[in-house]
Amino acid sequence: MTEHQKDLIQKFAALAGLLALILVFSLTSDAFFSMGNGMTVALQVTSIAYLGIAATCVIIAGGIDLSVGSVLALSGVVAAMVVKAGYSVPVGMFLGLVVGAFCGFLNGFCVTRLKLPPFIATLGMMLVARGVALQITGAQAISGLGDAFGELGNGSLFRVVKTTANGFPDVVFPGIPYPVILMVILAVVVAIMLSRTTLGRHIYAVGSNSEAARLSGVHVTRVTMFTYVLSGTLAGLTGCVLMSRLVTAQPNEGVMYELDAIASAVIGGTSLMGGVGSISGTAIGAFVIGILRNGLNMNGVSSFIQQIIIGLVILLTVWVDQMRNRR
Repeated sequence: MTEHQKDLIQKFAALAGLLALILVFSLTSDAFFSMGNGMTVALQVTSIAYLGIAATCVIIAGGIDLSVGSVLALSGVVAAMVVKAGYSVPVGMFLGLVVGAFCGFLNGFCVTRLKLPPFIATLGMMLVARGVALQITGAQAISGLGDAFGELGNGSLFRVVKTTANGFPDVVFPGIPYPVILMVILAVVVAIMLSRTTLGRHIYAVGSNSEAARLSGVHVTRVTMFTYVLSGTLAGLTGCVLMSRLVTAQPNEGVMYELDAIASAVIGGTSLMGGVGSISGTAIGAFVIGILRNGLNMNGVSSFIQQIIIGLVILLTVWVDQMRNRR
């Protein structure tokens, strides 16, 4: 069985699990299978998807990034502080992305130049970025950012509102949230990059066998650096979108998000050994986690039990991945 066939089997298994979750929660909760809840789930999944896309590229190249949750928080508070200082929202968001990309660059530098294990390098960045976020904000939330700051996270496309006879607004269609549109665009662009470009093929080659890739003429250092910079940039984007949704910058935001990102990638068929994975599989994995949480919430399951269930799902998928690699 080829790696492509194994990837397809894993992807369809994840899709079957997703459909099974939708069926079960539709039967246990009348409100689950509704347009409003569907939009809520899609909006909740966006953060997992952004980080999952980044994690997929890094893992395919044979690395790991544990710092995205902290980089998310740092980028978000930097964007908020810039806006609070009187600059425009686009300038603040752009600087948030720059901070994320710089953190990713530092991760890549530590891995490629200092030859640190990716686990240790990104673990150090996780602590540093979180510490900087807490230090520059005094561990306090930044509020009073204005409606314009919340437009990216709370705005929607094709929203239809009509006025009733009493003069009150009635939402006919809530619209497609901007974060969801951004998620789809990112997924399509990165999927095309991985599957249709030379850079994408090099990422797979480095993850499959970095030494063979180097002997074949692939610039392993540059490819690895690219995946970490991309991961940092998408973490910065996630931070900007998340803080925009809250219209408040929280330096403690994003805790444990890196595990959701890695889990979504692995559930969708990305191998922790490197060289195998796809964005479509990661998207399925992100929705598995999002729908699982949403359905458990609607059925009154406590957050502690949810952690146990999601932890077991992660253990199961990693075990399946290990068994697949052994065979």
